[in-house]
Parts: sequence; C-alpha cells; structure tokens
Amino acid sequence: MQRIDVHELVDEARFNGFHAKILIWCLLITAIDGYDLTVTGIALPSIMQQMGVSAVTAGFMTSSALFGMMFGSMFLGALSDKIGRRWTLSICVFLFSVFTAAAGFTSEPVSFSILRFIAGLGLGGAMPNVIAQMSEYSPKKIRSFVTAMMYSGYGLGAISAAALGKLLLVDYGWQAVFFAAAPPLVLIPFIMKSMPDSLPYLLARRADNQLRAIVSRLQPGLQFQDRLEFRAPTGVRTAGAPLARLFQDGRGMSTLLFWLAMFTALFMIYALITWLTKLMAMSGYSLGSALNFVIAMNVGTIIGAIGGGWFADRLNIKWVLVTMYALGGMFLCLMTVTTSATLLFVIMGAVGVCTAGAQIVAYVYCGLFYPTAIRSTGAGMAMGIGRLGAIVSPPLIGMMVALKLSLQQNFLMIAALCVAAAFMFALTDNRRFASLHSEDTAPEATV
Repeated sequence: MQRIDVHELVDEARFNGFHAKILIWCLLITAIDGYDLTVTGIALPSIMQQMGVSAVTAGFMTSSALFGMMFGSMFLGALSDKIGRRWTLSICVFLFSVFTAAAGFTSEPVSFSILRFIAGLGLGGAMPNVIAQMSEYSPKKIRSFVTAMMYSGYGLGAISAAALGKLLLVDYGWQAVFFAAAPPLVLIPFIMKSMPDSLPYLLARRADNQLRAIVSRLQPGLQFQDRLEFRAPTGVRTAGAPLARLFQDGRGMSTLLFWLAMFTALFMIYALITWLTKLMAMSGYSLGSALNFVIAMNVGTIIGAIGGGWFADRLNIKWVLVTMYALGGMFLCLMTVTTSATLLFVIMGAVGVCTAGAQIVAYVYCGLFYPTAIRSTGAGMAMGIGRLGAIVSPPLIGMMVALKLSLQQNFLMIAALCVAAAFMFALTDNRRFASLHSEDTAPEATV
C-alpha cells in the first residue's frame, strides 16, 4: 500500500502555480478585508460632520466593527475546522462586503454601528482563516515569508481606501467609499471553486479524491498506486476540545502572553488606523495631506510585512518581531520632535513598517506556534482576544481627541504601548515555538 504524508509533502514541496493560486486568493481576500476595515477611519471626519456626532460617539461607532471582529475571529476561526475553509471564507466575504456597503445608506450612528458590527464578523473571521490556509500550504523554507506577503494585502486594501477617499470624499460624500465595498461579492463562486479546503479537514473526512488532486498539484508527476492511504503526523490529530489544547503541552503561558500582547498591539495599531486622519487634520493638515499620512503608513505596512517575513524565515521569528515593535516605539517618539512634513511622511512610513507590519509578523508567529489541527483556533482566539484592545481603542482615543491634547502627547502614549507589546512578545516561550515543528512532523499515524 502506498502511504503519503501530506504535511511532509507540503513542507518539502517547491513553490509552484498551485501555491501561487492560493497566495493570490488569500492576498485578495486580505486586501478586501483591509479596505473594508480601514474605510471608516478614512471617512471619519466626513461622517462626524454630516451626522453631527462628537469624537467620543465616533469612537464608539468605529468600535462596533471591531467588536464584531472579536466574535468573528473567535467563532468563525474555529468554524472552519468544522465546515471547511472554502465555506467559511465565502461566508466572511459575503458578510463584510454586503454590510459595509449597506452602512453607506445610513444617516445616523445607531444603524451605522449595527451594520458595521455585522460586517465586523466577516472581517474578523477572514483573517485567522487566510493565515492558517497560507501557512498550511506553504513550503516550510519560505512559510513565514509567503504568509507575511499574503498579509501585505491588508496594506494594499488600506492604500486603496485612502486613494479612493481622496478621489470621492469631497465630490461624492463618505457614502461612496462604502458602496465601493460591494463588488467583491462576485468573487464568492470562484472562491468556492478554486480554494482548496484545509488538509486536516479533508483527512478527517477521508476525502481521498480531493487529497489526490491536491497532492498531484503539490508534486506534479507523482505516480499513485491502486491502494493508497493518506496520512498525517500524530500532532495533527485533535485530542479533546481544540480550545483546551491551546493550553496543553507547555503552551499555556505563551497562549496567555499572545493574548495580552495582541490586546496591547491592536490597541496601539487601531488608535493609528482610526484616528490618524483626524489627528493630522486637527494639527493643521488638509484632508488630502492627512490621507497621505495614511498612505505612507500602509506603504510601510507592506514593506514591513514582506521584509519581516523574509527575516523571519532566516532568523528567529520571535526576536525579529520584538525588534520591529521596539523600533516602532522609537519611530512613534520621533513623530513628536519634528515639524518637517516631508520627514514626517518618511517617519510615518517607518512607523507602518514596525507597527502594522510587525503585527503581520505577529500573526504569522502566532499561527505557526500551534499544531496544524488547532492552528485556526489558536490564531482566531489570539486575534479575538486582541480585538478587545482594538474595540476599546477608538473611544478612548476619541476621549483624548475631545480633550484636545497635543499631537506629541497622543503619539507618546501610542509609543509606550508599542514598547509594551515588544516586551510581552519577548516573554513568549521561544523554545516551545522551536519544538512545534517536531510535533507537526512526528511519526505518522493514519487519520
């Protein structure tokens, strides 16, 4: 009987068109997610003016999507282990495309917030699933780099939101940038047809025909015998509740540190995502110039994601991440000591490299930390708990905006959070991370 270990095959495969197709799909979903998530911050000054809401109320309106993302990360992340990633990702795309566009029809904060909450369910559910999908199918030697490259789509989506904001906000109103979220709905049938399901899901259901098709794409030319058995390492088998497994085998303290670090980091990042346009406008910059800071930050995010992923495959991913966040705190402090607009754009790009770019590396680290069978659950829970920081960030920063604190005071507070996140990631058990690969490549067992 021919026995094929599909995870070993993935680890040793050469990057080919099959991997590229998965990368393109995941990057595209991430870009749409990035657009839909960033669009509120881009339009926030116009929304506040038209709806006549205070900075504090605007903060709560923004948090509604982030509140939905928390639940989406936790529940839709785990749902994929039960119904497969194709269905889960299609549900996510439907939710964030339809309900982001629908928010453009609202004229008061309550209905806007409800629709953004529902959109947030899809926004939060998509991220752990595309990360798990990309890391699961990527060759081992370039896994961090390819996964980080995929996540750089977030920056592309955010740049698109800022660019469309510059084109549409003044002439067509804030509603236009929300309506632009609807077209990705046409992608759902193609996702269902082209995206493979996760390997543990297919193995558990003995979907041999689908596994045979995937293996033939991973290793073209492989000859199959009549009697064939697909296998996976013992670490891929799910023993007990997936959530409980996050705390087993020495993972408990690092799991808690991941949650706390994600909370702090996402508080800091969403303070920037939500309020950067408004803060720079309050400092005397025009709307167009303020949006240029958003573009600069997200260009940095793309550079940070790709560069951080490249270094993570060659160095210790944990210390790459810690270094990036520590440098992010330094660059945020530099935002308080210069008045040159050109230099501020450059520094804001560096901030994007070492904050939102670093967070993408953090997602990769978190996803790779857990065995394949609980990878979506582990990444989803970390993101879900982290979303609490994202949820409380906009209203708290909104209170600071209402106090009319200086730009320097706001950036120093955000810088302190960046350094705190670096410290907490530094405390995670890197020895545990180093040993996970031996778990995923343990002696074979039939699934």
